[in-house]
Amino acid sequence: MTDAIGSAGLDLALLAWASPAYPVGAFAYSHGVEWAVESGDITDGESLHAWLTDILTAGSGRNDAILFVAAWQAARRDPAALTDIAELAIALAGASERRLESLQQGAGFLAATRAAWPSPKLEACAAAFGADTVYSVCFAAAVAARGLSLRPALDIYLSTFLSNIVSAAVRLSTIGQTEGQKIIARLSTAIGPLADAVEHATLDDLGGHAFRADLAALHHETQYSRLFRS
Repeated sequence: MTDAIGSAGLDLALLAWASPAYPVGAFAYSHGVEWAVESGDITDGESLHAWLTDILTAGSGRNDAILFVAAWQAARRDPAALTDIAELAIALAGASERRLESLQQGAGFLAATRAAWPSPKLEACAAAFGADTVYSVCFAAAVAARGLSLRPALDIYLSTFLSNIVSAAVRLSTIGQTEGQKIIARLSTAIGPLADAVEHATLDDLGGHAFRADLAALHHETQYSRLFRS
């Protein structure tokens, strides 16, 4: 793997996977933010920051982090255990669009990674969970298959997750690009503590109370005018 290690010791594959250029189709999804903007829940940078903080600490962001940890552990020790984790991850999707968002990004990530960064361990993981697997599980399995540590991979995954949503808000003209970067910088201070908190979590710790974000995912399905698929 030394051919893909940067001078600071960070695996360059991990940077590629987190890049906006990686073909997971994240640009097509807003994670319910489009409806939140339409309904007036998000009107500026402060309200977007508050919304994303709730998602990160009490909603899908936190659950994705827990699933990431479980999938990374299973991929290292017993790839067959990924089957149950993947099924649970799909069942946690609270709306059809949320399910579509996660599954299609997972499928895109898995297809690109198997083609560009192939490994027998990744193939063993893919055999366990199949092509229809949520993004967080696919990402974590690829990290483990490449022999990478849980951290900073989890931090990078969460940063990518939030950056994609901020990008959607920018394209909705709710905030500008500079404001978007300020929000990402502010949110980055919450990623480390969350990753610390869930690093030793189990699937029993799944759950949340970001109900307004879940409602946004449901309402977006019938939103009259929209740019995004979720």
